[in-house]
Amino acid sequence: MNPEFSSLWTHLPILPVLLPLFTAAALLLMGDGGSQASHGGTLLRRRRLLSLGSAVLGAALAWGLLWQAAQGTLTVYPLGGWPAPYGIVLVVDRLSAMMLALTWTIAVPVLWYATGGWDAHGRYFHALYQFQLMGLSGAFVTGDLFNLFVFFEVLLIASYVLMVHGQGRERMRAGLQYVVLNLVASGLFLIGLALVYALTGTLNMADLAVRVAQLDPMQAALFKTGAMVLLVVFGLKAAIAPLYLWLPATYAATSAPVAALFAIMTKVGVYSIIRVHAVILGEDAGHAALAVQAWLLPVALTTTVLGVLGALAAHGLARLVAYLTVASVGTILAAVGLFTPAALSAALYYLLHSTLIVAALFLLVELVASQRGTAGDRLQPAAPVAQPFLLGLMTLLGAASAAGLPPLPGFLGKLMVLQSAAATPAHAWVWAVVLGAGFFTLVGLARAGSILFWNVLPDTSPHTPAGSSARLTTATLGLLALSLVLAAAAAPVKRYTDATAAQLADQGAYARAVLDSLEGGRIPSTRPYRGGEGEVRLPAPGDSP
Repeated sequence: MNPEFSSLWTHLPILPVLLPLFTAAALLLMGDGGSQASHGGTLLRRRRLLSLGSAVLGAALAWGLLWQAAQGTLTVYPLGGWPAPYGIVLVVDRLSAMMLALTWTIAVPVLWYATGGWDAHGRYFHALYQFQLMGLSGAFVTGDLFNLFVFFEVLLIASYVLMVHGQGRERMRAGLQYVVLNLVASGLFLIGLALVYALTGTLNMADLAVRVAQLDPMQAALFKTGAMVLLVVFGLKAAIAPLYLWLPATYAATSAPVAALFAIMTKVGVYSIIRVHAVILGEDAGHAALAVQAWLLPVALTTTVLGVLGALAAHGLARLVAYLTVASVGTILAAVGLFTPAALSAALYYLLHSTLIVAALFLLVELVASQRGTAGDRLQPAAPVAQPFLLGLMTLLGAASAAGLPPLPGFLGKLMVLQSAAATPAHAWVWAVVLGAGFFTLVGLARAGSILFWNVLPDTSPHTPAGSSARLTTATLGLLALSLVLAAAAAPVKRYTDATAAQLADQGAYARAVLDSLEGGRIPSTRPYRGGEGEVRLPAPGDSP
């Protein structure tokens, strides 16, 4: 490999964080000019071009990291050249690369949808969108729990303003509830981190995994208390029972592109639970091993049941999709709660499916609602939509995948979860809840579809949607198409998630990659580790792009 190209490649982990940061700064420097006045003007067009260009470039960078991780390469990037655990490190393994690629892949079509008019409903939409992407990317690549907290705050602060973008009484009410709950969660996060640091003297994830295994029984008991506090925090972010009550109202009240982007936000909580409770506190964590095993599976199954019941009772299409988001999180964490590599691999595949389909459904909700006149997304008889064939097919595809009908990725993901649970003591509960949830999800979506497309008022003329409908439709179709790609590429994706689960189980290789980084007084540019698959690359501080 060319040395200059190799040097640039080693700096790749930090670029998905810096790119949206600098893009947001550039957008802010463009000035305000009033969003309504600039709608359709030069300033808004420049903002859109810059923001979209940055999103496309960010997606390319994320996929580059995914390609690198797929080769078995675990990349450690020490900021400022300070080795862990003394300095801040970014770590890109298979899991973080997968989450980065998922985030940016969703971000591009959702932003394209927003440029159909939603970005002009308030100020600084594009800058806030980029800050949100910065927080999401940082959360997935950081190798330190405190910096996980920092990036949580970055993405949450951006989400507070995005949530109320466009204003409205209902949006402000739900936004206030969302802000208050997350501020409480941030306080609990700091308490949990304080307990963890007091007992181990570190918050670096690799160093933490080593030190937790050395705790005596009394220290481990106290550490489990901190772990439970962190589970509450991550559970609130992921929207698990009984901490999910904020999500339906929040996601249903906000704008369609924001709700679609928020589909990845619950997965930050899921990701954090996997990192802390399934990896750091895995089977090799000594007296603190599997600290939340007795809690996670029952809570996850309860979340799935309550999410599906909420979807059945929903009177609006957006709220129905929001409850399906809750149910999907429960299904993912039910697989994680089995604490086996096969179940974790199944959970990751289902995570990819559910995030893509939920994001697509939120966009589809607005497409349908905009053509039903004053009825909007309410599940009641209304005017026939202007595009019944196209929207009907899109709704059918989204509903079939969400319910888990073959051969779509929802079916494949649930089948993987069921297969992984077959050899565990809890298999009867997992099978009953997952299959029952799929059936009742199908019932709820069939009911909604019949109202939207069959139970229409014949004496009312169709409502023609305003705005750039082609742009909105192509963005939604793009996300739905990605779910079909996930089904078509199920075999290679499953191989990737299998390798990811195996890599996460090999904590020794991860710890050596991050901690054993001094050689001759400097950080070497590369060093192979064969504890997992492939090699580990460590960038040298003297390298420059």
